[in-house]
Amino acid sequence: MCGRFSFATNKEKVQKDFKGIVIKTMPAPSYNIAPTQSACVITDKNPKALQPMRWGLIPHWAKNEKSSNNLINARSEGIMTKPSFRIPIRKKRCIVIADSFYEFKKQGTKKIPFRITNKNEKLLALGGIWDVWKSPSGIEIFSFSIITTAPNKEMETVHDRMPLILPTPEIQSKWLSDIDLDTTVSLMQKLPDGSLEMYRVSPAMNSPKFNSPECHKPHNPPLTLFDQL
Repeated sequence: MCGRFSFATNKEKVQKDFKGIVIKTMPAPSYNIAPTQSACVITDKNPKALQPMRWGLIPHWAKNEKSSNNLINARSEGIMTKPSFRIPIRKKRCIVIADSFYEFKKQGTKKIPFRITNKNEKLLALGGIWDVWKSPSGIEIFSFSIITTAPNKEMETVHDRMPLILPTPEIQSKWLSDIDLDTTVSLMQKLPDGSLEMYRVSPAMNSPKFNSPECHKPHNPPLTLFDQL
């Protein structure tokens, strides 16, 4: 799955990696974006604009907004038929921009956090879907879910899932275009091996309240006697 990511960069970097993007207001850096928080996306309805949306898809037909708690990710396998995803994957696709994402490797009862970035130092284009839900009082909430795939070689050492990463401008452009379902499915591929870099980060990452530049710093705990044997 993908349960945390970061977006702590500047306007110039976004416009360099995503040509033609118009940014009216650049959000404050966020080093530990968690579900229900706001993040920056580019949608198929407005592919030249960066806009905020809430993480955790709320289907337009949902009775209330609490359904977003369980829809932060959408598995690429079967996404075409799931009630919450089958319309968005056809008509409401988006790119979630991140400079990194985090994954937690289970080690006994512990969860060891790792930060994952693009090896080429470009921002990550995470494939997603979005929807808009209207409250009984008429308030609209725009929300999204990040699509996940099987892991590539680097990620399988940490987790059995990873976010869909759209690696090139051509693929990103196609993802936001008016394409049929077969073409959409063909774009949901596992990222080629050797595309990512990762390193261990602070165990404080387990808390969504931990949100500072310290999130990006490598964490090298002292070796235990067991490690030295």
